Amino acid sequence: MKTLLVIFGITGDLSGRKLLPALSHIITDNPGRELSILGVSRRDADVKQLVIDSAGNQDLADCTELYTMDLAEAGDYVGLKEAIAAYGADQTLMYLSVPPGAAAQIVDLLGAAGINSPDVHLLFEKPFGYDLASAKDFLQRTARYYTEDQIFRIDHYMAKEVSAEVIRLRRNAENHHHSWGNASIESVDIVASESIGIEGRANFYEQTGALRDFVQGHLMQLLSLVVMKVPAEFSEDQIPALRLAALNSIDVATAEDSIRAQYEGYRDEAQNLKSQTETFVALNLKSLDENWQGVTLRLVTGKALSEKRSYIKVSYTDGTTDVFEEGKVASEAHRQLDAYERVLLEAIAGKKALFTGGGEVIRSWEILAQVQEAWNMQSRPLLHYAEGSTVNDVIGV
Repeated sequence: MKTLLVIFGITGDLSGRKLLPALSHIITDNPGRELSILGVSRRDADVKQLVIDSAGNQDLADCTELYTMDLAEAGDYVGLKEAIAAYGADQTLMYLSVPPGAAAQIVDLLGAAGINSPDVHLLFEKPFGYDLASAKDFLQRTARYYTEDQIFRIDHYMAKEVSAEVIRLRRNAENHHHSWGNASIESVDIVASESIGIEGRANFYEQTGALRDFVQGHLMQLLSLVVMKVPAEFSEDQIPALRLAALNSIDVATAEDSIRAQYEGYRDEAQNLKSQTETFVALNLKSLDENWQGVTLRLVTGKALSEKRSYIKVSYTDGTTDVFEEGKVASEAHRQLDAYERVLLEAIAGKKALFTGGGEVIRSWEILAQVQEAWNMQSRPLLHYAEGSTVNDVIGV
């Protein structure tokens, strides 16, 4: 199948650091794949040299071209439609490596130009909105021109080792040494800690914060994999529906069961001495599903902590634990696929298991809505912690 990947923002940071290196591996590992890349940018650039500089792959450079246009000009999308048609591809994937506000405008202009036939698919990076209202608005706007089947919402954590290991375990749960639920599980901790701070991303982080950046997407998706009900006959095609059902069973979070904190020195980095943006979140949740009632479900993320770790810790009632940690999951593959490789390969193949459905986006925001409102009203104190603190240090403040 001939595939055209159109990358909006090909000259940007994400493309250079993640997309082009991932595509380099795909091209190298699949020499017979019919894949063409069309980069879209506001500014002219030597795209082939850009590919060489980012990925060092001449074969990838040879199949990459640049289309320069004004992304806010409706008339330019007519020319883009003609450029796409000239490739004669069987399917076209639009990767919107741009901020959410720009993505919404681009989707409107693509649809208005008629670049929305069934063979056209959209690939979005998170965040999918900034709260419940904006998420609903974004989904409604994309639905004007594109069906849910045409949309691939990317949460690259779903393509990482930990997610794959949890899915493998859930598929073979009957072979595990404990049952999966409150009969044997006391608590589940899903933790994503970083040792770095905001690293010059103050503008982004001041508008986002840890709850929006990591909890609503990454951690909530991992939680849904842990608590989803797995039928006896289980296939990957069922995973999005199973995740949504799991999220629907999670009770709405309350501010009383949350901790919001900010590392000392953040305000100086952000150049905002009154900033109330959280860089650390700990959130206790509970499931209303009878199989999980009574089990503590804890989501934790933070920056400028003592270590960089992403893991799921399952604590059993008999005192034993299982830890599924990124970078420590055994694999028989000769090379572990990068998360961006996996999402690109799955999107090309039309598989939806790794991607977030619209219902999942809305339910995640519904779960967090009360916490967001309380924090916006400053009814929950913002704590402070020293850089290099452990997760337990902050939770114990």
